[in-house]
Amino acid sequence: MPATETTPPSPPPWGVLVVEDDAHARAFFEASVRRSPGLQWLGGARSVREALDWLDGDAVAPDVLLVDLGLPDGSGLDVISAAVARYPHCEPLVISVFGDEDSVLASIEAGALGYIHKDAAPEDIALTILEMKAGASPISPMIARRVLARYRLLQSSGRPEPWAAPATTAQAPTDAARSLLSRREQEVLTLIARGFSYAEIARLQGLSVHTVQTHIKHLYGKLAVHSKNEAVFEAMRLGLLQHPGAA
Repeated sequence: MPATETTPPSPPPWGVLVVEDDAHARAFFEASVRRSPGLQWLGGARSVREALDWLDGDAVAPDVLLVDLGLPDGSGLDVISAAVARYPHCEPLVISVFGDEDSVLASIEAGALGYIHKDAAPEDIALTILEMKAGASPISPMIARRVLARYRLLQSSGRPEPWAAPATTAQAPTDAARSLLSRREQEVLTLIARGFSYAEIARLQGLSVHTVQTHIKHLYGKLAVHSKNEAVFEAMRLGLLQHPGAA
């Protein structure tokens, strides 16, 4: 009598924890995860504190951490560090409005395996998560290009050029342009243009890194840009900054 073939059991779904303060984005991610038979929705947190409390609790260990960087009470980097420290098998995936090289590199150093810009977020984040669990390191093309450019610059000169934005002719700011940014946002933008890192800006301004990130997030939105170089270029075009070589 021939032996009966048995179908091997399906592997258990990957558990996903989402840390995102925007309710619509969080609901979008939850719906995508719940539709996928290969994933299990573990929960959603709205802040660093909620996420850390979740990680410190007795809940199921997450296989995937989907996390935003700009959270109301701090940086998602702290959540990434805490998650990989407690659960070494957890694979963090950042999805954020920040597209500059410093944010990407800091996320990778903290333990992230992928980085997706919110403007380029896939319609089905579950597929991206499954690809990451299969060995991929998802990263938005626009961000990958900037990181590669930063790497080449470091290789060729030993350090990044603070004014790496394309050359443009500055003009006198209009009244609308002058009122576009708050005083603090203007100060942060000026320090960005001079090549200072988030940590250095925070120290110079007497602020936390999270507060600096919040100012940057706001000025990115006002200038309709996604990176430091784009912010500097647009601010110069509007007359909000002058090239350091200008008299």
